[in-house]
Amino acid sequence: MEARLKRGLDIAGSAAGLVLLGPLLGCLLGAEVWCHGWPPVFSQRRPGLRGRVFMIYKLRTMTEARSRSGELLSDAERLTRFGKWLRSTSLDELPELWNVLKGDMSLVGPRPLLVQYLERYTPEQRRRHDVKPGITGWAQIHGRNALSWDQKFALDVWYAETVRAVVAREGISAEGEATMPEFLGPRAKTP
Repeated sequence: MEARLKRGLDIAGSAAGLVLLGPLLGCLLGAEVWCHGWPPVFSQRRPGLRGRVFMIYKLRTMTEARSRSGELLSDAERLTRFGKWLRSTSLDELPELWNVLKGDMSLVGPRPLLVQYLERYTPEQRRRHDVKPGITGWAQIHGRNALSWDQKFALDVWYAETVRAVVAREGISAEGEATMPEFLGPRAKTP
């Protein structure tokens, strides 16, 4: 029941977001073509629920500039001022509302990382794939890229465990109680 409720909220939220933010997204797509050329949307394979790979959609923040030998230049060399602004405002993530509507992602969950990271995870870190990835997640609201990888993974796994507990209906009532015993204050002894 809770899983269906979460999916329903994802569908409603992403559909409403696409409708309400459609004009803004249209303007951003036009600016993308002006600043970065065609195509305005970047797509990349990312692992989702249980490591299943899907195609994520984002607004481009970099050019396709290449060296004389044909190699892509570094991210720092290709990132534009407009791209930096898109990243700092997280507006580059708007196309991911389509991923949520399709069911590949959720509004909230661990951010989908690169496919090549799958083989590098510890068994504990791999648990981040027990839930759908999200447009935003616990690690994003608690430090984003200022966090170490270990901190991000710990927050992602904490979120996955929390969602699992809610869906499994664990801890709804205290042991031997219908709900929760009465709070008697900080000085009262609790069993």
